[in-house]
Amino acid sequence: MVSEQEPTPRAARTGIPRQAALVKYFVMTFVEFSILRLVSGRGDWYRAWVYVAIKLGAQMAVGQIILRKHPDLLAERSRMQQGTKSWDKWLAVLVALVGPMSMWVVAALEARWIWPLRVGIGYSLAGFVVCLLGIVLTAWAMISNRFFAATVRIQEDRGQVVVDQGPYGYVRHPGYVGALVFTLASPIAMGSWYALIPAAFTATVLVVRTALEDGTLKAELAGYAEYAGRVRARLIPGIW
Repeated sequence: MVSEQEPTPRAARTGIPRQAALVKYFVMTFVEFSILRLVSGRGDWYRAWVYVAIKLGAQMAVGQIILRKHPDLLAERSRMQQGTKSWDKWLAVLVALVGPMSMWVVAALEARWIWPLRVGIGYSLAGFVVCLLGIVLTAWAMISNRFFAATVRIQEDRGQVVVDQGPYGYVRHPGYVGALVFTLASPIAMGSWYALIPAAFTATVLVVRTALEDGTLKAELAGYAEYAGRVRARLIPGIW
């Protein structure tokens, strides 16, 4: 449920310019490209370069939409905020940094040692389509929920309420569904089978994080337990 009157966003409360949150997309993209290029040693790994370009373009497009619709959300997501649950201080790092970087390194090593790639181009094209579906679902969740923080915390300072609109009417954690889909499809899009190993590890951490976040919201966010009673699925309707 959504309160009738949501608090007015306070975009400047972190003291960080909202546009600065977009800078991290460029930084992470540069890091990702550098790892893929330097570790693989290949300039003709076109699937990887298309993957990086699609990812950056999607991040920038979604970022601009969020800046207009929820002007304080990018500032909220720009750094680890006070009140983040202790267990999420390391889970967030695993999901956002360790997991993806491990996947990039493994994919790049495979491209260096096994060429041409063993993943057929048809599989990679399907992987790109699934990646885009994951991006769209995550973007839909972010646009629907102005409390879509980067870490797990109860946002009392932002007047957090339960959101059940958009994809939240179908599953309780649609952003994680999108992240899972994107993570598992990324290695195939880039043409790597072996990178599915760190991708599966990252997906496992995401599922654990979903369970912990869901329990936290039930215990600490007013109205969430009732919402969970209406929307039964955490990630996959009819399964979990």
